[in-house]
Amino acid sequence: MGLRGSVAQGMGRLTTWGLKNVLHRSASQLPGRVALAVEPHLIAELSHKLKRGAIVVCGTNGKTTTNNVLANAIEASGQTVLCNRAGANMAPGVAAALLPGASADWAVMEADELSTINILPELRPRYLVLLNLFRDQLDRAGEIDRVQQVIEQALASSPETTLVVCGDDPLSIGVAHRAQEGGTKVLAFGIAEDLHLPAARVPEARFCQVCGAELTYRYRSYAQLGAFSCPNGDFARPKLDWKATNVAVGRKGVGFDVSGAGIDGSVRIRANFGGVYMVYNLLAAFVAAHLAGVNAATFQHALDGYHPENGRLQHFRVDGREVVLNLAKNPTGFNQNISLMLADDRKKAAFFVINDDYNDGKDISWIWDVDFERLAVGAPRPKDKVVEAGDLAVIAGGHRAEDVRVRMKYAGIPAPVAHTVREALGAVSDLPPERPLYVLTNYSALWPAKVELEKMGERL
Repeated sequence: MGLRGSVAQGMGRLTTWGLKNVLHRSASQLPGRVALAVEPHLIAELSHKLKRGAIVVCGTNGKTTTNNVLANAIEASGQTVLCNRAGANMAPGVAAALLPGASADWAVMEADELSTINILPELRPRYLVLLNLFRDQLDRAGEIDRVQQVIEQALASSPETTLVVCGDDPLSIGVAHRAQEGGTKVLAFGIAEDLHLPAARVPEARFCQVCGAELTYRYRSYAQLGAFSCPNGDFARPKLDWKATNVAVGRKGVGFDVSGAGIDGSVRIRANFGGVYMVYNLLAAFVAAHLAGVNAATFQHALDGYHPENGRLQHFRVDGREVVLNLAKNPTGFNQNISLMLADDRKKAAFFVINDDYNDGKDISWIWDVDFERLAVGAPRPKDKVVEAGDLAVIAGGHRAEDVRVRMKYAGIPAPVAHTVREALGAVSDLPPERPLYVLTNYSALWPAKVELEKMGERL
């Protein structure tokens, strides 16, 4: 490492020390920002301390959970890992995560889709895991074709990187199709059976990535993910290198069998959290861990000990009531959370919190693409009352609470406003305590809700 790199590393580590020990704040991003200001190519210099290489996890939904499960599994195998576990997924967050220690076996890094163009050319990972692509933060990211182009350019700048892609997502396979033409090696994973689930009301991708014809499906797992093909024969789900079968999804978690390259027969993976989307996340984590030399037993052991700490699917108990906190930041994420709620056969309440800060995106018109109508069972009830719409009571929150109320009105669901989780719990205090409260928030509302719940209740 040159003099500039050494100075950058020293300043980054000093910033980390100050944030943690003096200010008692997170050091997930600022140290990397400081260090990159001194040496813009610090990620490339720090990558030389990785003995086996790096794995980057990318995609619209699920990358934080997938990344952290993967990092835990590799560590459980006895290998050392540097990881941006807090979800700081742009170049400064990756640089900050690379600063500690003299060496490590692996870097396991979550990457924002648009930041791959800054991360891949510097880090040169062995694998890029692409989970899915959906519309998200349109005022920042633009339409999906722009996101696809950025990832393709990033792969072109790192020719030694193998793309490990969800074969069920036509948008991700569009990236793989074009990257493969440029010489990128591609491996695919997916669900190899019909789960007999209802199709999304507003799918993200309807058309062939080659000729533009409308795609046909033998089945869909959720959103646009499934067994797709173009009627003209020029684009289809690829042969899956790893398959999930015998999928079981319920309130108490998920389970599935994995078979494929390098696996003798099949192995069963189980987790006590999830939904259909989590099957894909855990399948991706298993595949990447397998490529990093982790055996199935070690992966399952790490998964058994995994407890989310970042607000994703965290469970609390407050005054005798279970509260489930999760992130829902785009139509597909919200629709999958709705599916998760519907899989819970208990009567329940929900607090939908939507902000419009910079990291959320100012444009929240996407809430009209969320299929809230699935929740609207029974006749309309009195205005401004927390009452049941079928088996669900709904409260609106966040900076755009009134927009959420209007959307709920069109779905036939009354939704009074609460400004905090405590207020939402107060609004449902007349409901029996065995009814859980689901708190679904977008980005900027997640951490305040998590802090509030940690002060009020206990982790489950």
